[in-house]
Amino acid sequence: MSTQFDQPSSPAKHWARLFNAQRLGSNKKAPAQDSARSSFHKDYDRLVFSHSFRQLNQKTQVHPLTNQLGIHTRLTHSLEVSCIGRSLGVMAAEKLHDKLAAGLPNGVTPADVGVIVQAACLAHDIGNPPFGHAGEYAIRDWFMHPDRQPVLQNLSSNEQLDLLAYEGNAQGFRILTRNEHHPDAGGMRLTCATLGAFMKYPWLASHRNDIYQGERLTNVQKFGCFYSEAAQLEELAACLSLPRSEQHDGFARHPLAYLLEAADDICYALIDLEDGINLNMLTYTEVAAIFYELIGERPSSISLPKNMSVRQHLASLRARAMMRLINAVTDAFVTNSDAMLAGTLNGSLFTHCDASVQSGISQAKQLAREKIFNHPSKVRMELMANQCLQSLLDAFMPLAWTNEKNTPLSFEQQRLLRLLQPYFEEHRRVLSDNTYHNMLNVLDFITGMNDHEAYRLAQELQGHWGTIV
Repeated sequence: MSTQFDQPSSPAKHWARLFNAQRLGSNKKAPAQDSARSSFHKDYDRLVFSHSFRQLNQKTQVHPLTNQLGIHTRLTHSLEVSCIGRSLGVMAAEKLHDKLAAGLPNGVTPADVGVIVQAACLAHDIGNPPFGHAGEYAIRDWFMHPDRQPVLQNLSSNEQLDLLAYEGNAQGFRILTRNEHHPDAGGMRLTCATLGAFMKYPWLASHRNDIYQGERLTNVQKFGCFYSEAAQLEELAACLSLPRSEQHDGFARHPLAYLLEAADDICYALIDLEDGINLNMLTYTEVAAIFYELIGERPSSISLPKNMSVRQHLASLRARAMMRLINAVTDAFVTNSDAMLAGTLNGSLFTHCDASVQSGISQAKQLAREKIFNHPSKVRMELMANQCLQSLLDAFMPLAWTNEKNTPLSFEQQRLLRLLQPYFEEHRRVLSDNTYHNMLNVLDFITGMNDHEAYRLAQELQGHWGTIV
């Protein structure tokens, strides 16, 4: 991707391009604002009513296949992130309006910016496979197995990396721009502003990962776009005038993507820890200490107030912590706005906040790694999830290269193809002689399942009929 784009001549024009309401994949011009329901509100509505968003209701946030009520799924997590994102967007826009000599671009209000970030946050996990990050690791491991080398070696290096470094973020961009609503004709056709805010990693796998012949791909780096959607990424970057990144051969982030990242981290730091208490992985004292750190207080002792439950008191502390974090992040956003426009900002917005904020976020992530992500019950469920997805890939993925061998399908393969057929027909897909695209289409089918669908189908394929989760 070597195309160069003309950069706007002033910050005001640059911001105007970044709030572009043109719909990616649509030939129609961005409509003039003629009602209270803006193009960005329509983005939010399209996402809420999409099948891929509904599937998040039974997809893992942190704890796979939990039956305990009140524990977050990807759906409830995404809704909460979108609420935080809206607050960040509105407040950041108000502060930015005061900083810019000409204020916000004509026709753009702080409420519009809030909805852009809100919609992007709502979609931020829409590409996650069943079982969350454990699902991503399972897919990567499957393709890294030596048995897959004869097939992978027939693909280009870009195509191989999409599979070996498989990313839910790239799957999300594929869903939004290709699969959902208008298959291969623009997908959801969201506005460029919303898609830009959605793209935390606007580059291909090849911009952060390398293949070494005969060696396992290690230290996989995140990316936001498969090679199959490289043209859409180019079009999006041109629409928004995103500069080239100085850190890699890709594009710099849209400034609002930093707010999305911050909203996700805030929920990660606060809400996920509360789930840890509900599952008896963490104690009230451990979590309350971090909340006080994020609030900016360090009481000599931490004790539960009289006549308040653990849940009630943590909710009170959480609200105070969120307010401080929102203020700190939006201050950092405005202070570093010029660097974001130029594509030179290093780190997240949290790295440019007060030391106590940085410390609190760091402590929250460390506590989650030590006490939640490595808890024996979670490890056991992740091992199950790994076996589940490995079974599905073992069954369905060989269909991606059957045309190459030009041999008749076995009875089992014919039946598996019959299971794929309804999905393929809905999304206008066929198994062709292009193995790479076939593989992505099969992954679309598998990763589109929620945890329970994937578990049940894997059990049935192994001969365990009627297993219910």
